[in-house]
Amino acid sequence: MAETRAVEELLLGEPLLFTLHDVKEKSGIDLELALRIWSALGFPTPPGDVLAFTEEDVVAMRTIRELLEHEYVDEEMVLQLSRGVGQTMSRLAHWLGEVWLERLAEHLVRPGEAVTDETVAAALLASAELRPKFENLLLRGWRRQLAAVGVSALTATATATADPGAGTAVLAVGFADIVSFTRLSRNLDADGLAELVDRFETETASIIATLGGRVIKTLGDEVLFTAPDAASGAEISLRISERSTEEDFPRVRVGVAYGEVILRLGDVFGTPVNTAARLTAEAYPGTVLASPAMGAELAEGPYRLKRLKARSLQGLGKVRPCLLRREASR
Repeated sequence: MAETRAVEELLLGEPLLFTLHDVKEKSGIDLELALRIWSALGFPTPPGDVLAFTEEDVVAMRTIRELLEHEYVDEEMVLQLSRGVGQTMSRLAHWLGEVWLERLAEHLVRPGEAVTDETVAAALLASAELRPKFENLLLRGWRRQLAAVGVSALTATATATADPGAGTAVLAVGFADIVSFTRLSRNLDADGLAELVDRFETETASIIATLGGRVIKTLGDEVLFTAPDAASGAEISLRISERSTEEDFPRVRVGVAYGEVILRLGDVFGTPVNTAARLTAEAYPGTVLASPAMGAELAEGPYRLKRLKARSLQGLGKVRPCLLRREASR
C-alpha cells in the first residue's frame, strides 16, 4: 500500500493530503456533485477517511464550482465534459504508458533478463522526470485542436453545412476496415498484430488529416472518419484504398456516405453513418463503395462512379451503391 501511494504521488507530482470531505470543505463544491464528477472521470469513490486527493485536485474542484457560476455552464455540461475527459485521458494515458514502458524496456532490460524492481523504479523515475514535458505537449495539442474546431464550426456555418444550435452538419462519413482481421489476428503474434494495427491507424490518420478530414474513432481494425464535403471524403477513401495495395499495409475496404449527421460529444450519428458502415461490410477488398447521395454529389467531379445492383442493407432497406474509382482507371 505504501509503495502504491509512493508511485501515485511520484507521477502526480504532489502528495496525497486530503480526504473527500476535505475536498468538499476546501473547494466549496457540493459533495454529491463532486462524487458524480469523480465517477464521470472514471475513478472509483474512495472511502471518506482515506487521503486520496492532492492540492491540485482541490483547485480543480474549486474551478468547477466557479465555472458553474457562469450563465452558460450547468451541472449536466460539467458531467458531460468530465466523461469525455475521463475516457479520452484514460486511453491517452494507457497509450503513452505502453509506448513509454516499451521504449524504456529496450534501454533498461538486457535481452534474456527479467524485469526487476530496480528496473521498474528506474522507469517510474524517468516517467516522473519527463511528465512536465509531456503535459506541455498535451496542452499544446489540445489548444491547436480547439482552434481547429472553432475554425471548422465558423466555416461550416458560413457555408450552411452545419447548424451548431441543432447539433447537426452535412458531412461525408466513411469507414475503413481491415479485411479478414480475425484471420490475421490468429496468424500473427502479439507484436506483429500490434505493429499492423499501429501502421493502419497511423497511415489512415495521416491521410485523413492531410485532406482536411477528422478521425472520429478507431476500433482496432476499423477507422471512422468524416470530411467536410463529398470530394474530400472521396479522396480520403480512395487514398486509403490505394495505400492498402502496397505490401507493408493491410488490405482494407471502405464505405462512404454523405448527408446530415448528428454531432454529439465528438461522435457522429445518423443515417449516413449507418449507411457507410453497411457499405463497408459489402465492399470487396481494395474497393470503395459510396452511397447514392455521395454518388450524386460526385457526379461532376474527377471520379468514375459505377452504379451497382440494389441490395438490402440491414436497417436501411434497398440501397443502390456506387463503386468509386478514379477517372484515370477507365
